[in-house]
Amino acid sequence: MSDSFAELANRHCKPPGIAYQYGTAGFRMKADKLDPVMFTVGIVAALRSKKLDGRIIGVMVTASHNPEEDNGVKLVDPRGEMLEQSWEAYATTLANASSPEDLSTRIEQMVSALHIDASKPAKVIYARDTRPSGPELVASLVDGLNATPGGSVSYTDEGVLTTPILHYLVRSKNTQGTAEEYGVPTPEGYYEKLSAAFIKLIKPVGGIQGELIVDCANGVGFIATENFAKHLNGYINLVPVNTSIDKLGVLNKGCGADFVKTQQKIPPSMASHLKPNQRACSLDGDADRLMYYYLDHDGVFRMLDGDKIAALVAGFLGELVQTAGIPKQSMEVGVVQTAYANGASTNYLSQRVPVQCVPTGVKHLHHAAEHYSIGVYFEANGHGTILFSSNALKTLKTYEPNTATQRTAVNTLLALTDLINQTVGDALSDMLLVEVVLAHKGYKGAEWDSLYTDLPNRLVKVSVKDRNAFKTVDAERRLVEPQGLQARLDDLMKMYSGGRAFVRPSGTEDVVRVYAEAAHKAEADELAFKVAGMVYDQAGGDPMTRPSEFL
Repeated sequence: MSDSFAELANRHCKPPGIAYQYGTAGFRMKADKLDPVMFTVGIVAALRSKKLDGRIIGVMVTASHNPEEDNGVKLVDPRGEMLEQSWEAYATTLANASSPEDLSTRIEQMVSALHIDASKPAKVIYARDTRPSGPELVASLVDGLNATPGGSVSYTDEGVLTTPILHYLVRSKNTQGTAEEYGVPTPEGYYEKLSAAFIKLIKPVGGIQGELIVDCANGVGFIATENFAKHLNGYINLVPVNTSIDKLGVLNKGCGADFVKTQQKIPPSMASHLKPNQRACSLDGDADRLMYYYLDHDGVFRMLDGDKIAALVAGFLGELVQTAGIPKQSMEVGVVQTAYANGASTNYLSQRVPVQCVPTGVKHLHHAAEHYSIGVYFEANGHGTILFSSNALKTLKTYEPNTATQRTAVNTLLALTDLINQTVGDALSDMLLVEVVLAHKGYKGAEWDSLYTDLPNRLVKVSVKDRNAFKTVDAERRLVEPQGLQARLDDLMKMYSGGRAFVRPSGTEDVVRVYAEAAHKAEADELAFKVAGMVYDQAGGDPMTRPSEFL
């Protein structure tokens, strides 16, 4: 262990009694506990780049939809995708080193096990959202980059960005000058690429009528929304709300995509902006989730979540492929969901396209979607995107249409490949996509909403001592541990019309999430709270602090 490594590592020692784990969203927790994690993540990022012969690795500092006092960090692989799953264990191992000496030993073991040539150069770019804890955590990350064995680490601070823009930059920088070049590798290149595609798609239908109210969650999405407004040439009138990015304590508070999905109501700050028959959307704190909603003619709130987005765009893509005259076997549109998808959406989609259910987490959805020519994935929480395979892109670029109608459909599909950020779920890219589809279909919120009727559902969070005591199979839809609990859930579900419920542990905190749906709202609520009560009792919860709503 060198003196310089020891000096840097001693600044960022892990406090006793804390166990860190790289989960589905990277590391995420209270910001004041993240310092040692940021240091080790810097080392992991640089080693990952060295292992991949100097390809650029991204690091995003964000806690997404979490409260402002939280923060987090995740790594981005060269094609803009999530960190390769096998490396998550190494990130966890380094983060839990008990001392600089222990950390040095663990790094040596990692370098040896993965056959990393530490003398190779490394390249890392990083960005953060608007959280006040961001700058200090970035400084810890830089210390980790500078402490990496072998040195030769170059890094670039991309500043304050949305998470999807960082993913775009990583892929664009790594593919620049190749046959797979993804775009100009700057934030401006991102805005120009997506805006040009939007204008190309929207011009034939004359633009978007009226205003689109955009809840920016008092986060970095406001900066991106403003930048898009400058590039879209008036073809859509974006009206940002909740734009206080410099005010402390307001990020995601009472607003944003997660508020809309979990509370199933309009953010109070949006109420004065929205009129009957008008739609709006909410982003989350780092602009990778999108929730739509509208007020019906009676002024009643109607939510259009990730399931509804998937139904809308999958149907549109399928129609375009058919109109283009491309055989279905040459360009299959498929949808990937998680257990949280509403049963009504799964039923609707299954009658039209192949549908696959996978465990929760972007990495699972993204990899499954790659197996389709056009893979659509959206979580119910509003995170998702569409992937076009290399074969699909080749087919679209070389296909010879027989009619003008077919040519228009092919050109529309090609423009969509530029509008959609295929690296990761991107709230603003998805927002523009939704507006294009609605304009081409002639839909307002009510017509979109009428594709199918959601089964009433309820999501309940149960705090437990050890989330690892709960283990699932079948894409997290069935419990195998604790033993016997699934059988009790099966018996309970039979008592409710259309009853479905599942239990899954969180990937980042000692919490178990309960999802339930049934034919009627009261039944869905009752089923959810009964299951939550079972989980709480099974986990040894204190009867004195048992939440009163748990049945």
